[in-house]
Amino acid sequence: MPRNNTIETSGATPRAKSTMKGVQSPASVMGRDLPNRSVVAPMSRVSATEDGHATAQMQRYYGDFARGGFSIVITEGTYTDGDASQGYDRQPGIATESQLEAWRPVAQEIREAGAVAIMQLMHAGALSQRGLKGQRTIAPSRVQPLGAMMPEYGGDGLYRPPTAMTLGDIQYVRDGFVRAAQRANMAGFDGVEIHAANGYLLDQFNTTYTNRRSDQYGGGPENRIRLTSEIVAAIRSGVPSEFIVGVRVSEAKVNDFEYRWPGGTDEAATIFTALASAGASYIHLAGEGRGFRDALAAGTEPYTALARRLTGLPVIANGGLGDPELANESIRGGYADLVAIGRAALTNPDWPRRIEQDAPILPFKPEMLSPSATIENSARWLES
Repeated sequence: MPRNNTIETSGATPRAKSTMKGVQSPASVMGRDLPNRSVVAPMSRVSATEDGHATAQMQRYYGDFARGGFSIVITEGTYTDGDASQGYDRQPGIATESQLEAWRPVAQEIREAGAVAIMQLMHAGALSQRGLKGQRTIAPSRVQPLGAMMPEYGGDGLYRPPTAMTLGDIQYVRDGFVRAAQRANMAGFDGVEIHAANGYLLDQFNTTYTNRRSDQYGGGPENRIRLTSEIVAAIRSGVPSEFIVGVRVSEAKVNDFEYRWPGGTDEAATIFTALASAGASYIHLAGEGRGFRDALAAGTEPYTALARRLTGLPVIANGGLGDPELANESIRGGYADLVAIGRAALTNPDWPRRIEQDAPILPFKPEMLSPSATIENSARWLES
């Protein structure tokens, strides 16, 4: 991958010169002084060892983003326990002491390059790509997921119906997130992000058609967001006060792009306020690039702006914000505090430097994720 002192232009489309004061402006959030408002979005890379250990290749990969000028680097989803949380083969974990030790040099690399290091904690639930390989899958209710498994993450065929979770299962999952966060802290990370988005386990609780429970974790949105809030509160009480505990939420899922919170603004408000009350350090809204444009065209308030107004927490917007003008608009318009860049960061790990220097942004190519979403495939494409 190109380092921050190498600005490539091959295949890039020049853009109009822009001051980009929004994204490039400094920020003071979560007790950190940041030189700009750019964040690396969590992206699964299928590049750990078979037993879930981070590698030297991952260390360099994440370090490149920090050297490229990103203020915050959020890792790929990292599984939290050894039971049913793993989503795909060669996914990194933070469920054991040896996995903790493997992450130490990654956190050190990010921080020494000047960025804040955040580990995303993830439980796949019913959307495990390992469903046909002997690992049981669990979910709030026994509902077969929509769609098919993802070949780029080793999946093949339809998802199988999961096992409905008992209260004991819920306690085990909650404890797994807490222990994982404590290990991330010991590994040198500045914080964690709870993955409650994109159709994975915690989002399965927060989604009407995958959560058919009749107990305190099912029914209205205040109950469906309960487990995520409990995890945030439990982590908050088990780590140092300066440790960051963020949450990523979304409406759409990797297997259902069209889902929207049925309660609209009222449901969103319930989710945001519950997370803030539990002690979240920030809210990360995935897929809101389209949401900005839709809301602005309709003259309504984007969910990111609603979250900022209701909670007073820093809000990270994600989704299509590799477009510098849209990223800038989201900050200048007061719709978000920070922007998380995903696919554009894969082709431009020095995205903030390019913005600063008015350099072209290289286009994303789907071939970077084919036949699998490994770091090797991305690097091979960048070198070609």
